Amino acid sequence: MAKLTFTMENYLEAIYELTGGTSGARVSDISERLGVSKASVNSAMATLAEKGLVINEKYKEVFLTPAGLEKAKLTSVKHQIIQKFLIDVLKVDENIADKDACHIEHVISSDSISAMQKFMESNKS
Repeated sequence: MAKLTFTMENYLEAIYELTGGTSGARVSDISERLGVSKASVNSAMATLAEKGLVINEKYKEVFLTPAGLEKAKLTSVKHQIIQKFLIDVLKVDENIADKDACHIEHVISSDSISAMQKFMESNKS
Protein backbone atom coordinates (compact mmCIF):
# COMPACT_ATOMS: atom_id res chain seq x y z
CA MET A 1 0.00 0.00 0.00
CA ALA A 2 1.28 3.44 -0.92
CA LYS A 3 2.54 5.63 1.91
CA LEU A 4 -0.04 8.19 2.94
CA THR A 5 0.60 11.68 4.25
CA PHE A 6 -0.01 12.37 7.94
CA THR A 7 -3.09 14.35 6.96
CA MET A 8 -4.58 11.50 4.91
CA GLU A 9 -3.96 9.05 7.76
CA ASN A 10 -5.72 11.47 10.12
CA TYR A 11 -8.75 11.56 7.84
CA LEU A 12 -8.94 7.75 7.77
CA GLU A 13 -8.55 7.59 11.54
CA ALA A 14 -11.31 10.20 12.02
CA ILE A 15 -13.74 8.24 9.82
CA TYR A 16 -12.90 5.07 11.72
CA GLU A 17 -13.36 6.69 15.12
CA LEU A 18 -16.65 8.30 14.07
CA THR A 19 -18.11 5.08 12.66
CA GLY A 20 -16.22 2.14 14.17
CA GLY A 21 -15.68 1.12 10.56
CA THR A 22 -19.22 -0.21 10.34
CA SER A 23 -21.12 2.71 8.81
CA GLY A 24 -20.58 5.91 6.90
CA ALA A 25 -19.39 9.26 8.20
CA ARG A 26 -20.83 12.60 7.18
CA VAL A 27 -18.46 15.19 5.72
CA SER A 28 -19.69 17.71 8.33
CA ASP A 29 -18.81 15.30 11.16
CA ILE A 30 -15.32 14.66 9.76
CA SER A 31 -14.86 18.42 9.32
CA GLU A 32 -15.90 19.11 12.92
CA ARG A 33 -13.74 16.31 14.35
CA LEU A 34 -10.57 17.48 12.60
CA GLY A 35 -11.28 21.23 12.79
CA VAL A 36 -11.05 21.70 9.02
CA SER A 37 -13.42 23.05 6.38
CA LYS A 38 -15.90 20.85 4.53
CA ALA A 39 -14.07 21.78 1.32
CA SER A 40 -10.85 20.36 2.79
CA VAL A 41 -12.67 17.16 3.73
CA ASN A 42 -14.17 16.84 0.24
CA SER A 43 -10.75 17.33 -1.34
CA ALA A 44 -9.17 14.72 0.95
CA MET A 45 -12.01 12.25 0.31
CA ALA A 46 -11.44 12.57 -3.44
CA THR A 47 -7.76 11.73 -2.93
CA LEU A 48 -8.54 8.80 -0.62
CA ALA A 49 -11.17 7.51 -3.07
CA GLU A 50 -8.58 7.58 -5.89
CA LYS A 51 -6.32 5.46 -3.67
CA GLY A 52 -9.16 3.01 -3.06
CA LEU A 53 -9.36 3.71 0.67
CA VAL A 54 -12.84 5.25 0.85
CA ILE A 55 -16.09 5.16 -1.07
CA ASN A 56 -17.17 8.73 -1.51
CA GLU A 57 -20.30 9.64 -3.46
CA LYS A 58 -21.34 13.27 -3.68
CA TYR A 59 -23.87 14.27 -0.99
CA LYS A 60 -23.63 10.86 0.68
CA GLU A 61 -21.73 9.46 3.64
CA VAL A 62 -18.09 8.40 3.31
CA PHE A 63 -17.34 4.72 3.87
CA LEU A 64 -13.98 3.03 4.43
CA THR A 65 -13.06 0.30 1.98
CA PRO A 66 -11.50 -2.87 3.44
CA ALA A 67 -8.02 -1.42 2.69
CA GLY A 68 -9.00 1.92 4.22
CA LEU A 69 -10.39 0.19 7.30
CA GLU A 70 -7.15 -1.76 7.78
CA LYS A 71 -5.04 1.40 7.52
CA ALA A 72 -7.38 3.35 9.81
CA LYS A 73 -7.38 0.61 12.47
CA LEU A 74 -3.59 0.45 12.43
CA THR A 75 -3.27 4.21 12.88
CA SER A 76 -5.89 4.24 15.64
CA VAL A 77 -4.24 1.37 17.55
CA LYS A 78 -0.84 3.06 17.31
CA HIS A 79 -2.38 6.26 18.67
CA GLN A 80 -3.98 4.44 21.61
CA ILE A 81 -0.79 2.59 22.55
CA ILE A 82 1.38 5.72 22.36
CA GLN A 83 -1.15 7.78 24.31
CA LYS A 84 -1.47 5.10 27.02
CA PHE A 85 2.35 4.84 27.25
CA LEU A 86 2.74 8.60 27.60
CA ILE A 87 0.04 8.85 30.27
CA ASP A 88 0.63 5.64 32.26
CA VAL A 89 4.40 5.29 32.04
CA LEU A 90 5.67 8.82 31.54
CA LYS A 91 2.85 10.57 33.45
CA VAL A 92 2.23 13.10 30.67
CA ASP A 93 -0.97 15.18 30.87
CA GLU A 94 -3.83 13.54 28.91
CA ASN A 95 -4.36 16.44 26.49
CA ILE A 96 -0.66 16.71 25.72
CA ALA A 97 -0.37 12.92 25.37
CA ASP A 98 -3.26 12.89 22.88
CA LYS A 99 -1.69 15.64 20.74
CA ASP A 100 1.76 14.05 20.89
CA ALA A 101 0.37 10.60 20.04
CA CYS A 102 -1.33 12.12 17.01
CA HIS A 103 2.06 13.29 15.70
CA ILE A 104 4.12 10.28 16.74
CA GLU A 105 1.71 7.65 15.32
CA HIS A 106 2.69 8.57 11.77
CA VAL A 107 6.44 8.12 12.14
CA ILE A 108 6.95 5.42 14.74
CA SER A 109 7.93 1.91 13.69
CA SER A 110 5.86 -1.18 14.43
CA ASP A 111 8.84 -2.47 16.44
CA SER A 112 8.70 0.53 18.78
CA ILE A 113 4.93 0.18 19.17
CA SER A 114 5.39 -3.50 20.08
CA ALA A 115 8.11 -2.60 22.57
CA MET A 116 5.85 -0.03 24.25
CA GLN A 117 3.05 -2.56 24.44
CA LYS A 118 5.31 -5.27 25.89
CA PHE A 119 6.75 -2.83 28.42
CA MET A 120 3.29 -1.83 29.65
CA GLU A 121 2.13 -5.45 29.83
CA SER A 122 5.17 -6.59 31.80
CA ASN A 123 4.98 -3.63 34.20
CA LYS A 124 1.30 -3.84 35.16
CA SER A 125 0.85 -3.26 38.85
